[in-house]
Amino acid sequence: MYFPEHIDVVEVGPRDGLQSLKKPIPTEDKIRMVDRLSDAGLSTIEVTGFAHPRVIPNLQDAEEVCERIKRAPGTIYRGLAPNARGAQRAVAARIDEVVGLVIASASYLKKNQNMTPEQAQAQAIEAFRIADAAGLRYVLAIGMSFWCPYEGIIPESRVSGMVKQFRDAGIRRMYLAGSVGMEDPRHVASLFSRLRTEFADVEFGFHVHNLSGMATANMLAAIDGGAHWLEGAICGIGGGIAMPETLGAVGNFPTEDMVRMLELMGIDTGLNADAVLAAARDIAGLLEIEPRSHGLHGSTREAVMQWGRDHPHEHPA
Repeated sequence: MYFPEHIDVVEVGPRDGLQSLKKPIPTEDKIRMVDRLSDAGLSTIEVTGFAHPRVIPNLQDAEEVCERIKRAPGTIYRGLAPNARGAQRAVAARIDEVVGLVIASASYLKKNQNMTPEQAQAQAIEAFRIADAAGLRYVLAIGMSFWCPYEGIIPESRVSGMVKQFRDAGIRRMYLAGSVGMEDPRHVASLFSRLRTEFADVEFGFHVHNLSGMATANMLAAIDGGAHWLEGAICGIGGGIAMPETLGAVGNFPTEDMVRMLELMGIDTGLNADAVLAAARDIAGLLEIEPRSHGLHGSTREAVMQWGRDHPHEHPA
């Protein structure tokens, strides 16, 4: 397998995590959360989303959050803009990077946003032009890139065709979202490899979900296929689309586990795994939530070795 010397880690918890929590989060706590992530050294933080408040009530304070966070030098603060109007709001809020959104599944798009693929793609390109005219970075999220609960496996040719359209419009940074978390490593590796070959001048990221429990294998597959960055959410909060609770409350992959795994593999992220874990612990307390990560439940090498030192006469069966 191919392992790069460095890969970036993007934090999406303040947006993708908080937007789907069942309880409202006070603006002050959102600001503290972003500031704590900045203190931990995360270089790209998805602060909020600029959707209509009726659609995502938990992000109705987007402008206030952007105004009041402490912006660390060199840190990229980004916001989701699902349409052109959202991009205009993001520009006014002084976001560093605008995130556009399209969906590879026409069925999901129709059922959840009542739009055609052509309408959604036109909005994404218009959002890009608004961000570009303002001198801002732009990255396009392609949701349901691998699998959809309505359509099943998404053909690679469909995603490739979408990428070509957006590349021809001038977009050079996109990420593939495993929006449900049911993709498999072979498919992930194949699609990333294909896009790397077909679009050498485009950078691709992988937005990681973990409903199937295959996230770590999928991350390796994406890295091997040429992904430039990975996206996780602190404490594993959120998860994109709503899923039946009987399937388990598993969504975004925990950033603290992601950074720990990459560090152990010798892949530089520019982050300290212990510092990110400490931030996750503080944020779990701030939000009064039970974190979903292995690291915050004691599953680190250091924690296990400490247990061994504290219990020298106890041995596993």
